[in-house]
Amino acid sequence: MRLKGKRVGFAVTGSHCTLAAVVPQLARVVAEGAQVVPILSPAVRDSDTRFGTSAFWRAEVERITGQKAIDSIVAAEPIGPQKLFDVVVVAPCTGNTLAKLANGITDTPVLMAVKAHLRNLRPVVIAVSTNDGLGANAVNLGHVMNMKNIYLVPFGQDDPFNKPNSLVASMDLIVDTILAALEGRQLQPLLLGPPPKGRE
Repeated sequence: MRLKGKRVGFAVTGSHCTLAAVVPQLARVVAEGAQVVPILSPAVRDSDTRFGTSAFWRAEVERITGQKAIDSIVAAEPIGPQKLFDVVVVAPCTGNTLAKLANGITDTPVLMAVKAHLRNLRPVVIAVSTNDGLGANAVNLGHVMNMKNIYLVPFGQDDPFNKPNSLVASMDLIVDTILAALEGRQLQPLLLGPPPKGRE
């Protein structure tokens, strides 16, 4: 119960192919004793994809946490003034959300949650999942890495031969990254080694 008594906002954005890997980690955060409130981006709130319907994913995160999801900018705004969370997690964090965060754009519930939480100088944990992390979004990743109170779940290239610009965090390190972030430190190593050989 390493997170007993901690309040966690767990924000989910639209890397739909990664949701199945993230949801078990959400359950681990709950199992570690945290009180967790899910936060949904419009892409997760509204989109039915081949990876599952919006209703399915909402039901899953609300079942696991026992809390109604925050799914609007208005509902996310009180996170700051009311100091609702000790830490906010964004997992998965798409390139779109990463780019907006880097450039101060607040047009989704997730981005409002992060902005509101950061005003209290409290930690935000980012688990990237983007096909252009080493392409157009590389500059945004670098900017976010240099922002105060932002901590990244260790990440690497998930398919360097077929998708050389793609980066994905190791979602099984979310809990460890949260624990480190609550102590004001970045979990290391941040950059993960190459995937197993044979994927050429």
